Amino acid sequence: MTRKSKMSKNNELNATHLYNKDDELEVVIDALGSEGEGIAHIDGYALFIKDAVIGDKVLVKIMKTKKNYGFARLINIIEPSKDRVEPRCPIARQCGGCQIQHYAYDAQLAYKQNKVTECFKRIGHFGDEIDTMMEPIIGMEDPYYYRNKAQFPVGKNKEGEIVTGFYASRTHSIIDTSHCYIQAEVNEELLNIVKDFMKEEEIPPYDEENHTGLVRHILTRVGFVTGEIMVCIVINGSKLPSHEKLVDRLTQVKGMTSITINVNKEKSNVILGQKVKTLWGQGYITDYIGDIKYQISPLSFYQVNPVQTKRLYETALEYADLSGNEIVWDLYCGIGTISLFLAQKAKQVYGVEIIPQAIEDAKKNAEINNIENAEFFVGAAEYLMPEKYEESEGQMSADVVVVDPPRKGCEEALLETIVKMNPNKVVYVSCDPATLARDCRYLCDNGFELKRIRAVDQFGHTGHVEAVVGLQRKDT
Repeated sequence: MTRKSKMSKNNELNATHLYNKDDELEVVIDALGSEGEGIAHIDGYALFIKDAVIGDKVLVKIMKTKKNYGFARLINIIEPSKDRVEPRCPIARQCGGCQIQHYAYDAQLAYKQNKVTECFKRIGHFGDEIDTMMEPIIGMEDPYYYRNKAQFPVGKNKEGEIVTGFYASRTHSIIDTSHCYIQAEVNEELLNIVKDFMKEEEIPPYDEENHTGLVRHILTRVGFVTGEIMVCIVINGSKLPSHEKLVDRLTQVKGMTSITINVNKEKSNVILGQKVKTLWGQGYITDYIGDIKYQISPLSFYQVNPVQTKRLYETALEYADLSGNEIVWDLYCGIGTISLFLAQKAKQVYGVEIIPQAIEDAKKNAEINNIENAEFFVGAAEYLMPEKYEESEGQMSADVVVVDPPRKGCEEALLETIVKMNPNKVVYVSCDPATLARDCRYLCDNGFELKRIRAVDQFGHTGHVEAVVGLQRKDT
């Protein structure tokens, strides 16, 4: 059967047809999935195709099938989309870091805005009012070299040479590269210094399969405002031999501020252990978001795109619309990034975070900024907030509640407590529009209404998008 006749036959079948593995089809991409993969719909049957973009006509080979959808591999681009561009990075297709670098940036922004809109309609069951409520996405002026943090795995290639780079998509196979088009440019110099040191001193990289070798990852952080640089070597051991030589070379790099090792002897995929030893300088770097200064250690959670983070937090602050008299609860506060931003305009801010070290960092950050109207509590927000509310016998309240949860969103017990606290406003910052839409549906079914929505592109050339939502209590 020819490829063309096979396509014609398949197109006549209904959506429940199970396409066969290894079938080759010519399809046109009409949508993008949540991770930026192309989707072609054939009579209701959806094919997910990595590296394809909306408007591409492509030849694909089916690799896996389900009842109503399947996965295919891109074989050839027959007619490229008008929005397809040549990626700057020569290994963009193999690397798992940039899923859509081959998609024009303005098209990326349109895709991400639509992604948020569709989640509110499909998952949150909101109507067409979302189209007019949605404010224009905040894109980057330059979507390259924007990340202030990188974690490079270290290993060996088939020839036994030391390699560093990033994992290929959905694997733990390292794509060898020292240059990344979305990371800070200084990383290339830092990686080459560490690799040369390892070769000269015959220090073995980590072997994940056998749990042998020493150097697992190279973590870097760069202060985009301060210019301070951190290098942290993650090791499968207690010490790094001849580390003085490495320190001597790294300290020649302008801006070097912190050189540490992180001890991780666990046989797991978790990158960082809990023990950090300072080899040179201080155990942290500093940077600013707006006028707020932050101390950032290897273990600190800190937004990786400082330029867009400032815009994200300014949007959250705008949606909170603080006058200076409000009591604000910031849930999932991390090292106090949003809390301290809000404290500039609020009467009192309370932050909640499950990680004790993050709370210690938040307290330090409040101290170095001379902010006295921010108090922080250790605990899981979904447990601590209901407990505090019960202990207060229903007297605990807030004018504004800000939440910035992990991708899984908020637990229902936490949402229920927020409703009971009866704030005038809720500002929800999210890295997952699906759970954001779900949680907003709960809040809107329990006394709140959507007022404003805005997407922010924190992660150019990837399928990820942040969003900020402003909700208001209906009786205010």
